[in-house]
Amino acid sequence: MAEPVLTLTDLHKSFGALKATDGVSLTLNPGEIHALIGPNGAGKSTLIGQISGRVLPDAGTITFRGHDITRLDVAQRARLGLGRSFQISSLIPDYSARRNVMLALQARQGHSFRFLMPVMRDRGLRDRADAILDRVGLRGRASVPSAELSHGERRLLEIAVALALEPACFLLDEPMAGMGAEGVGALVTFLRDLKTEAPILLVEHDMDAVFALADRLSVLVYGQVIATGTVDEIRNDPRVREAYLGEEA
Repeated sequence: MAEPVLTLTDLHKSFGALKATDGVSLTLNPGEIHALIGPNGAGKSTLIGQISGRVLPDAGTITFRGHDITRLDVAQRARLGLGRSFQISSLIPDYSARRNVMLALQARQGHSFRFLMPVMRDRGLRDRADAILDRVGLRGRASVPSAELSHGERRLLEIAVALALEPACFLLDEPMAGMGAEGVGALVTFLRDLKTEAPILLVEHDMDAVFALADRLSVLVYGQVIATGTVDEIRNDPRVREAYLGEEA
């Protein structure tokens, strides 16, 4: 069996007396979508922050593609191929959707700060950016500044930016938020295909989408993983029904 792309081992993170992450261990395997679910305040954002490098754990290890990345910063992790989407601040508001993707393509080539160069005249770069935008359904919005895109469209643009960086895995934080039923359906179809390129750790509140997508799920409650398994296993777990799905065990 192939080695996991991402492994979290006994992660801990406290903020004063609050244990936001309390001994979390999980794996992300090649070709899968592993969904991380849990009620509000369960610690999902803190855990994603530790994986991406925005938050340093107090204890435990994070291994990515055989490298211990526990103490690496965000940029170092990105260079190893760890891609996080949906950090809205990473988009340049005044730049078009196309130019945001073109800058990511430049970053992938090692030229992330060539702002003064006439990059918009680079036909090859434009064509590659447009092909990526087409994949996420934004080709017709390529010339629109990211600040003028809808909330859902900005989330799609962040996927496009992540695609341009060709990561070895994706961390997707609530990609369905702000989308209507049609957009959610299209994104579900897209993510099913995307996982064959790179596995996905998915945080999402839309449980219909989660159950349609996830190969495995981990349920986080009060900073602890109380269950990991397939969709059927999680649906039928009495601890999960009581703690998260709102049913009596």
